[in-house]
Parts: sequence; C-alpha cells; structure tokens
Amino acid sequence: MANKSSFAQNLARVGFLKPLAAGVVAIVILVVIIAWMAGVFVEKIEPSPTSEVSTVLGDSERSRIDEVHEVERPYFEQAVGTLKAASRTEVSARIMAPITEVAVKAGDSVVTGDVLVRLDPRDFEAKRSQAQAALEAANAAASQAQVDYRRDWDLYQEKVIQRAKIEQSSTNVRVAKANVDRARQALTEAEIMLSYTTIAATKSGTIIDRLAEPGDTARPGEPILVLYDPESLRLEVPVKENLAVNLKVGDVLTVHIDALDHDVEARVDEIVPQAEAASRSFLVKVALPRSDNMYEGMFGRLQIPSGQRRHLCLATDAIQTIGQLQFVEIVSPDGNTKQRRFITTGRLGKEVGKEDRVEVLSGLQAGDKVLLRTAESRPPEAEDE
Repeated sequence: MANKSSFAQNLARVGFLKPLAAGVVAIVILVVIIAWMAGVFVEKIEPSPTSEVSTVLGDSERSRIDEVHEVERPYFEQAVGTLKAASRTEVSARIMAPITEVAVKAGDSVVTGDVLVRLDPRDFEAKRSQAQAALEAANAAASQAQVDYRRDWDLYQEKVIQRAKIEQSSTNVRVAKANVDRARQALTEAEIMLSYTTIAATKSGTIIDRLAEPGDTARPGEPILVLYDPESLRLEVPVKENLAVNLKVGDVLTVHIDALDHDVEARVDEIVPQAEAASRSFLVKVALPRSDNMYEGMFGRLQIPSGQRRHLCLATDAIQTIGQLQFVEIVSPDGNTKQRRFITTGRLGKEVGKEDRVEVLSGLQAGDKVLLRTAESRPPEAEDE
C-alpha cells in the first residue's frame, strides 16, 4: 500500500512540472526571436566619418564667385491697427420734424455750407408769422403808450391831472417797450427754429453713412448722416509698452497699407498716456498723408524701430533647391574646389538691404565664398496671366 501511494505522488508531481517547463521553453524561444530581430547575432560595422564630396572648380566658374557678407541693419517690429478719422461728425437735427429731402448719399464729398438735409418747415413758418404779428401788435401798443404819455404830460403841466396819472402813463410806456423787446426776441427765436429746417455741412468731408430717408421723422440728437474728413485719417494701433515708451509725438514712422501694398510716411500725432492692463500696450495714433485710396476701417502695419541686428547676407542667385531644401555650392578657401552645403534662409529683399539678397540663418559663415548660378540654370520667372 505504501508503494502505491508514493507512486501516485510522483505521477502528480510530474504532471505539474510539464506545463511549467513548456512555459519556460516558450519564453526562451521568444527572447531568442526578439534578439535575432534586433540584430544581436549579426556582425556590426563600426561607423566611420564621411568626407564631404568635393569637385574641381572649372575655369568658367571662377568668374561667378560671390562672398557672404555680414551686415548690420535697423530692426523693426510691426504693430497692426485700423485707419480711423480724427474728424468724424454725426449730422443730426436740432428740432423734431418730418424729413422732406436728403440731398446726399454715402460716398459723396461735401464742402462747408452744402445743404445736406431739408425738414418740413410749415409748422415753423406758422410760428414765425405768429411772432411777426405779435411784434407788430407790441409796436402799436408801444406807440399808443407813448402818445398817451405825451398827452398826460401836457395835462400834468397844466395841472389838470395829478402826478399819479403821469406816473402810470410812464409805466405803461416802459411795459410797452418791454413787450416789444419780448416780441422781437420771440420772432428771432422763430426764425432760428425755421433755419434749423435746413441742415448744412459745418465742415468739408465725405459722407460715409446715410441713416434716414425722406418721410422719416428727425429727432434732436438722432444721427441722419455720418461724414468724416479724409485729411484727418490716422492709424490707431496698440503698441507694446516697451516700444511705446521710446516713441514721442512728432516722430516720423513708416506705415504699410496692406490693401494697397504701399508704404507711407506717417507722423505720431497722439499717444494715449495710459497702458491697457490686459495687453500691456499703449494706444498710438499716427497721422497719415492725404490719399484718395485710403478709407476708414482699412488695415495698416506700423513699423517701429527696435534696435540694430547683424545677419549674414547671401546673393539669391547662389541658392539652389531640391524639393523644399535649399543649398549652395561653397568654394574652398584656395579657390580650387567646390562642395554642396545645405542652408536655411530668412528675410528677403528690402528687409535685408538689397533686392537680390537674402538673410542666411544657418549653414554659412561670414567670408564664405559661394558659386553663383548661370542664367541657364536659373528657374524661369513666372509670367503674368
């Protein structure tokens, strides 16, 4: 019985070890496969430095050698803003009356004194007629009071009437004169109110908005037209405080108008003496020269000097491309060989001082000599459609 029990235990132990051994074998095989895929069992080749490929410089190429220069140019930062008119007027009525005519439309140019709007004058003409009649009545009453006073004065001198009567006549004369003055002022007021039925331009400018039409009722303070003076256009632009503190009223700067693709000289007209807490900027207003092509609301860029910067300057004719990569052929110091070198470029043309030059950000040093392309190797210029 004891031998049978021991045999059974040995069988159970062997059954437990078989799956464990199979798992270990699978893990070993997996490690070997990963090592083989990683190249553990492949012979390695030690890396070695490669030399740049150089070619001999031809005799015809020696005349096309140019040098990379280091230049120092003023550096400008841009601040973007909007064109607005310093002189902007909202035309409104001083009285409430129906509009009978609007003589201008948006885009019209007007000069001082031009009639812009006419209002219905009938109510005010009637009031003027009433004031004229009241003045005539007051003048008649004053004349009669003067006649009565002279008659009473004669009677008083003859001692026919008492002094109280002559004093009353004198008072009547003064009251009548006061009534005349009041009636005259009422007539003047009526004429002024009647003049308000014709609205004329108080300054020259251009109509940019028409907010009412004939038949509408004009109300005091409610805009009917909007005009601005084109000669008062300014670029209003927020400028970072570290740049704005170096500006002063009267400084002449350059403004680029994107819609016209044109640069104009402008003068700093006003600097609002308070920085915006959110943007850390000052509002700078720059007066622009008179132009028939610039309008309110257009977009402009103010060029603000912010110091000097040094950079490498390379002839654009030396640059060749492969896809999006740029390279030049650099000439050895002895002038006998050339080799290709990839570069990174930056600003182009006027921004670096010359139209045919470009800024080099990496790949070259000052004094390096590069080979210019021939006319045949340059890409053709794009033709206008």
